[in-house]
Amino acid sequence: CLSRFRSHKEQRAILKDLKEGKIDIIIGTHRLISKDVVFKDLGLLVLDEEQRFGVKHKEKLKKIRHNVDVLALTATPIPRTLHMSLMGIRDISVISTPPEYRRAIITYISQIDDAIISEAVRKELKRGGQIYFVHNNIHSIWKMAGKLKKLIPEARLDVAHGRMDKNELERVMFKFMKKEIDLLVCTTIIESGLDIPSANTIIVNQADRFGLAQMYQLRGRVGRANEQAYAYLFIPEETTLGKNALKRLKVLIEHSDLGAGFQIAMSDLKIRGGGTILGASQSGHIAAVGYDMYLKLMENAVSELKGKPVIEPLEPEINIMMSAFLPESYIPDIDQRLSAYRRLAKMTELSDIKDFKAELIDRFGVLPEEAANLLLTIMLKVLSIKAGVKRLDLSGQQLLFSFSEIHQKNPSGIVDMIVANQKLFEFSPNHILKARLNNRSTNGMLVQARNILKEIKQYVNS
Repeated sequence: CLSRFRSHKEQRAILKDLKEGKIDIIIGTHRLISKDVVFKDLGLLVLDEEQRFGVKHKEKLKKIRHNVDVLALTATPIPRTLHMSLMGIRDISVISTPPEYRRAIITYISQIDDAIISEAVRKELKRGGQIYFVHNNIHSIWKMAGKLKKLIPEARLDVAHGRMDKNELERVMFKFMKKEIDLLVCTTIIESGLDIPSANTIIVNQADRFGLAQMYQLRGRVGRANEQAYAYLFIPEETTLGKNALKRLKVLIEHSDLGAGFQIAMSDLKIRGGGTILGASQSGHIAAVGYDMYLKLMENAVSELKGKPVIEPLEPEINIMMSAFLPESYIPDIDQRLSAYRRLAKMTELSDIKDFKAELIDRFGVLPEEAANLLLTIMLKVLSIKAGVKRLDLSGQQLLFSFSEIHQKNPSGIVDMIVANQKLFEFSPNHILKARLNNRSTNGMLVQARNILKEIKQYVNS
């Protein structure tokens, strides 16, 4: 094990054995990323609490060995990691089943109040438990500790933060683990790695200053056994809070169930954005190019150098007002729903959609209306690509088709189709094909749209 709590002599001995290949498994903190750490033959890297590592840390880890297998573990993936997983760049697996007998943490949000603090601490002390009080300001932490000691004089209290002498910090944490301390006033140093079953109340001061993942991790320090745990999040007046701070707090209240880390990470992705895939930012809405665009640009550049014409892949826009999604009541597991959406997004053949429909019915039962609509929409998208249709709109009792001639072998075939059936089709001066529909139900119109797209394909791309 390698960390700053090891003496210099012990560290040198560990580094020597590591370099010579005498150590099979090394467990360590960020100390493992230091320049003096050399591996003889590193094969697997397990990155626990992945959300605590920045891009620079991860780049250093990559340089240790280019072909190393990496397994990243986290309760709340950072927006960029989650975004990359949803895009299919990284594989993702979700463990959503909580440990047996674990209970959901009851969460309260309010302005700081001495009466609430006193009641929460004494309630925990009465049942023989321990309390974390998170005050993430080293300069005023001792002042806060003094205030708490006056408020609850019977509580055995101590302080822990990252800038303490390592021996003193170790002493305090061991005392807390041995239940010699009732109330630990601390910074976010307790955010991960602590598993103390007797600590079942956490009070977080100025909770609005923390990120979603950080608050979720802090809340997860309690409720590690079968006791009911409580989290108290203190904030300033609601009118002084920023828009995103309010969103974060709302998400925490909404997702207080066990195994809610993935839902919280999804909400974090929506609030903060997916970051820059090719840059250093692990959050933020992409301002330049994403991974998909980067690959397209590279492919186009290579084609131009070879003197080949560059044809962008067709991505049809389907505008039909209806509910088209996979309901949570149909596929309750979020991991399975996301996997289904990813598979649908990649489908290019009608046979794939047909097989997927049969699989859904076999696994989850009869398709609800929203799921059936989604499959029909994907089918229209696939057919639009094959027919060279860049946009499809349903307007009243009409279908409007806009074409991409570079994706059609015989664009003039549209004229032949209109001549063959003038009662159904009409071509506008702005090159939009209008098709009159004789079915008033949404499902019927979608089926008719499917048949028309098949007909267009026969005329322009057969």
